[in-house]
Amino acid sequence: MKNLVFKNIQVIDPSQETDPARGNFAVKDGKILGFIKDEEIPSDAKVIASDSYILTPGFRDVHVHFRDPGNPRAETRYSGADAAARGGFTCVTTMPNTTPAGDNVQWIREQIEDNALNVRIAPSACISKGRKGEEVAPLEELAEAGAAAFTDDGSFVDNISVMEEAMLRSAKLGKVVMQHAMVPSIVADGVIRDCAIARKYNLPIIPSEAELEAVRRDISLCRTTGCALHIQHISCAGTVELMREAQKEGLRVTGELTPHHMCLSCEDILENDAKWKMAPPLGNNEDRLALLEAIKTGVISMFATDHAPHTAETKSVGFEKSANGIVGLETASCISWDVWQKHNLGSVREWVKRWTVEPAKLIGEKTIPLTKGNIADFAIFDLTAKKTVEPSTFKSRSTNQPFTGMNVPGWAVMTVMNGRITYNGLENI
Repeated sequence: MKNLVFKNIQVIDPSQETDPARGNFAVKDGKILGFIKDEEIPSDAKVIASDSYILTPGFRDVHVHFRDPGNPRAETRYSGADAAARGGFTCVTTMPNTTPAGDNVQWIREQIEDNALNVRIAPSACISKGRKGEEVAPLEELAEAGAAAFTDDGSFVDNISVMEEAMLRSAKLGKVVMQHAMVPSIVADGVIRDCAIARKYNLPIIPSEAELEAVRRDISLCRTTGCALHIQHISCAGTVELMREAQKEGLRVTGELTPHHMCLSCEDILENDAKWKMAPPLGNNEDRLALLEAIKTGVISMFATDHAPHTAETKSVGFEKSANGIVGLETASCISWDVWQKHNLGSVREWVKRWTVEPAKLIGEKTIPLTKGNIADFAIFDLTAKKTVEPSTFKSRSTNQPFTGMNVPGWAVMTVMNGRITYNGLENI
């Protein structure tokens, strides 16, 4: 990595108590030198004009799918890592709904031991063996091997005894349980929330109660087991209320907001087009506004993408037959920033915190402070210049998402992980 000086850049590090600062931020031999005066800029350093940029700790995503092993046409660890780096991420937590499922030590080791990746993986592992919801996976072995959390994401652990045992054991391990909150018997064959398009094409409905019933049950288990509970991809206003009450009670209940549930509602869907299909589905606009208020106040403490790549064939047959999910790593910062600033949800620092400090805390880690002597692990974003979402530029192997053509600010322009540049959107570097 070249010696770099980002001239007059604003540095925002929510892990530190100090206010955001601006100056000449220097990096030498992959380590942070910190702020230096103009006369201290080394003659061999590459100086980058950075007045319009911010520099933050590397972003973290606690909810991604890399389809590895099992479906390399949709995504591999390598293509997923490149997509993450392009989005400003230096650490991601992969989901274990692969083929075979991530319920064994070998799967965990394959996720974390590949040093050639352009992102660090802190993998989650299965709650139940084979993600079947019938028997608790060997959580102790998985935690010792490096599992950052436990989830059967893509499936709800419907058996209350299995979930209770898993939460009791996870509590002893100090690991969070992350739940895909959709009760199968209520979801049935549903594919979309009630909206004009659902009625026009007679699409089966997923009522909000599918999520609410799951959250009610798991908050009760959180209360009795003492386990930390994290609700994935929240979509309903009612879930926000349940979480708020649980947090007032002192329960360790957290949740995540995806950029798509933040930006879009089911009323935005105009055709029977599965680029809009996801699980849970987009809520109505009342739900969306409740989610925005929750991320503003901290009831929902972090963002996550639920990056879910699929091949074009599996997303081209309408709502009823297509796979659930959209890709999001490369558009996460710009979509979330665009909504954040349009709705006056808080300071830049608070937006950064929800992509850095809070997701790190969830899995028992900390962001690397942007202070002198530390390894360089950061991202640089342009919060002002707008660019159009264009799937042909994606590093991901899949392009399934509803943001194409949106003109938004907040794109990553450089990512540095563990002292090396993993994404460079700047010229002549």
